[in-house]
Amino acid sequence: MNYYELLFTTITTEDYQQDLLINALGEIGFDTFEELELGFKAYIPEDIFDQALLDEQLSAYRDLFTFSYEINLIQQKNWNEVWESNFEPIEIGDKIYVRATFHQPKPEFEYEIVIDPKMAFGTGHHQTTAMMLGLMLENEFAGKKVLDMGCGTGILAIMAAKLGAGDITAIDYDPVCYESTIENSTLNRIDHIKPLCGSKEVIPDEQYDIILANINRNILIDQMERYAGVLKTDGEIYFSGFYESPDLDIITEEARKYGLKYITHKKDKEWVAAKFIK
Repeated sequence: MNYYELLFTTITTEDYQQDLLINALGEIGFDTFEELELGFKAYIPEDIFDQALLDEQLSAYRDLFTFSYEINLIQQKNWNEVWESNFEPIEIGDKIYVRATFHQPKPEFEYEIVIDPKMAFGTGHHQTTAMMLGLMLENEFAGKKVLDMGCGTGILAIMAAKLGAGDITAIDYDPVCYESTIENSTLNRIDHIKPLCGSKEVIPDEQYDIILANINRNILIDQMERYAGVLKTDGEIYFSGFYESPDLDIITEEARKYGLKYITHKKDKEWVAAKFIK
């Protein structure tokens, strides 16, 4: 699969304005982002790129601040080179170290996650993934049955396994993410993650103690009823991929319809990760 890379240059003094652009792009199919010192890169599969839809989505922001972008076609054979040239290890507090196969390990960290950087989203660099990992550290996963929706590279499912979860299902609609989850599970010597390729329709008719869903607001709203249906009473669900305002209120209101109660959330810039209980 080929991808389009959009290199955005933003002229703004407010971080949240760049995040508005990233959120808008996520709503029309862009699935990977790389923040730069003066702007960011956004990636979308070639077969779903729609220039007219992009222009329409961005039009609301052109009067708010100045930005420009250029488009490059990234051939599949070059994608790994693109990621490897930009992938740097990250640290979540003093507990989690996320690195690629070509970085040296740091045994002083309690948890190390090895991610082979391909086109699958979810390396831990984006605020939403990092916040989800942080929330996971603060809660109990030992012996729990976990569902990871929109699993990307499998990073959250792998973290759940390292925290002691005993039964883990990881789902993503993108075949590349499905394959990436399998490969990264092997890299981390984890053999009890069950990957599935699809969306809410492939969620098994089982009951889960914990659901992890780091996607975007519109997909979360669309799938929330199904999540609630497979979450045990007193079970926990962690949402991310959206903003504090107005998205958190919208997510909370929708969750309330299905018996999901807001508990707390983390915030990084305008992005949030929130915990709910059924």
